[in-house]
Amino acid sequence: MSIVKQKSEGKGSLRDIQILINEHPEILNALIQEYVSLQENSNIKWLSPLKKDSYNEYRDDDFIEKLEIDLKKVKLKDFWPRQGPQWDALGKSDNGIVFLVEAKANIPEISSPGTKASTISKQQIVSSLGKTKEFFGIVNDIDWSGKYYQYTNRLAHLYFLKELNDIPTYLLNIYFINDKEVKGPKSKEVWQPALDKMKTYLGATNHKLSDNCIDLFIDVEEFRK
Repeated sequence: MSIVKQKSEGKGSLRDIQILINEHPEILNALIQEYVSLQENSNIKWLSPLKKDSYNEYRDDDFIEKLEIDLKKVKLKDFWPRQGPQWDALGKSDNGIVFLVEAKANIPEISSPGTKASTISKQQIVSSLGKTKEFFGIVNDIDWSGKYYQYTNRLAHLYFLKELNDIPTYLLNIYFINDKEVKGPKSKEVWQPALDKMKTYLGATNHKLSDNCIDLFIDVEEFRK
């Protein structure tokens, strides 16, 4: 399925992002404006996961449709097979800037396993990841379809929208702080070594889309009372 209904009684990043988007989007919006130049009085409309929409999360053609973007140059099916990234949140500004969100609440979440795609699908994935690495200027033998695959496939979709389709896009990696339910990090300083390790391993510490790939650290105690 490319539209996934999520429960509201979950925990960790699933529940954190639901509360943040539905009840306190101003916290997220204020952080974004520190990195992104929006037009004066421009707003960010959060499209998922919305309470009125059963907290649905979107992937494949449904995330493209939800964002109401026109892929005039490269179609998604020509870049990535079905069962692609399931976005934790999707947003769009009044002036057409797209925001793709991946959220984590504890360090083990970032260590995702490799793709389990079928042979044909994996061939397309490996090809697109390779094109992403090449554009980024990353030269190494690390298999981006292996360890940390969840992170690399998000980078690939940033490349797909911004570079292949000329759509202004930002990938927001939200790292929640102080989520005690899932034994989450108590500070940015606890998160940072694990993130540095991941990026160094992948060769992605600095690349051509680094300015569009933003790490945000948000304390859940700001919005979960």
